[in-house]
Amino acid sequence: MQIQTPDWVKHAVFYQIFPDRFAKSKQPRKRLLHEARWEDWEAMPTLQGYKGGDLWGILEGLDYIQDLGINAIYFTPIFQSASNHRYHTHDYYQVDPLLGGNEAFKELLDAAHQRNIKVVLDGVFNHSSRGFFFFHDVLENGPYSPWVNWFKVEGWPVSPYNGEFPANYEGWAGNRALPVFNHDNPEVKEYIMEIAEYWIKFGIDGWRLDVPFEIKTPGFWQEFRDRVKAINPDAYIVGEVWGDSREWLDGTQFDGVMNYLFAGPTIAFAAGDRVVLDQVQSRDYKPYPPLFAAEYAAQIQEVLQLYPWEIQLTQLNLLASHDTARLLTISGGDLASVELATLLLLTFPGAPSIYYGDEVGLPGAIDPDSRRGFPLEATWNREILQTHRQLIALRHTYPALRTGDYQVIYAQGALYVFARTLGTEELIIAVNTGTASTNANIDINNLRTQPNKLVYGNAEITWDNQGENQQLSLSLPPRAGCILSVS
Repeated sequence: MQIQTPDWVKHAVFYQIFPDRFAKSKQPRKRLLHEARWEDWEAMPTLQGYKGGDLWGILEGLDYIQDLGINAIYFTPIFQSASNHRYHTHDYYQVDPLLGGNEAFKELLDAAHQRNIKVVLDGVFNHSSRGFFFFHDVLENGPYSPWVNWFKVEGWPVSPYNGEFPANYEGWAGNRALPVFNHDNPEVKEYIMEIAEYWIKFGIDGWRLDVPFEIKTPGFWQEFRDRVKAINPDAYIVGEVWGDSREWLDGTQFDGVMNYLFAGPTIAFAAGDRVVLDQVQSRDYKPYPPLFAAEYAAQIQEVLQLYPWEIQLTQLNLLASHDTARLLTISGGDLASVELATLLLLTFPGAPSIYYGDEVGLPGAIDPDSRRGFPLEATWNREILQTHRQLIALRHTYPALRTGDYQVIYAQGALYVFARTLGTEELIIAVNTGTASTNANIDINNLRTQPNKLVYGNAEITWDNQGENQQLSLSLPPRAGCILSVS
């Protein structure tokens, strides 16, 4: 079977936004509530408090997003909910009024599309919330409710709030706030399919699927793909699966997954023993123990060999998300770790995803601290911002960095060197994670050209042609990386 994935994703740089935390509209008349209800923007976030960010604020921030080089946005959930993260969905057809409702989303979506920025929404289809109308009917009417078989009710009475009694229904991860759908019920399946179709028709460019591996109903995701792609063949379907995802990346279900299998080793290599273990040990991905270049090369090759190349090019690659601590905090505040990891991210096959604020050095420990308000401009780390701007621009400039072959050409000690090649375009990327300068002579007989123009970073390079052998002499400063192209 020929696997087809959306071409635009291969050329996308994503920006992940947690809507309550990016920006408040500067036009308060558009907001449902005013300042007295919100937590202080710069205070430590709490599990239940709202900061008051909204879609109007994001709309006003599109200039910044576009100027950064972003051409795709992934939003964590925006539908009506009673939680700041909105994974507790109340109404799948209504954008949360606190965010501006459907009107604000339509205006934002149109404005993004005018700038050629794609928009992907988060679909929470494994479970709803106890405030979801259909489940609320079960609470009111018990076994007489017409919606009983939409959920996994195990007995009566159901107890959605009082933990002293058994819930008597299945909640996601044992959380009674999140009743799990009965996906084997054809009505439930049809309801979810119609939601997916509705928002694709509305104009969104794809779905990120929350915990899709929890849905075991045979054929569910195959039908989801068929119905979404029937409306928009270029829609992006990306699943939140943290590990080996071959089961879902067979060409009949998802176009990609959130690639934590890339994030783990990349952080372990770039940050090494600076990784703060308290900030990662509770997660499924493993940015530890520290990796040398050869170990990193081996793990990256494993990742690249897991899936067909067409799928690799539409993976959603990331270094942090709303479900992890932020990169700067994971790496103990080390700026070089952030730069090196970002260099590896922006030169890897697949679509890079930047978690809002990471590009200006926003710190944040594990949830809820990783969901801070976007920082005031006076506090931005300009060095990290410049790194992101430069690397994103280079990715857009060189097609080889997006869809070119990926070939490791040197991996010893702390030095990792690889080539991205597409037709006659060839680039060499080198990363030195060590604390001392490194010098290496690298045989590059498989390249047709001699990349000798430094387009990123600082390095000393010389080429030595010895008969048929081409050798690159490379000297890199400590904790630094570079990109070479053909002049």
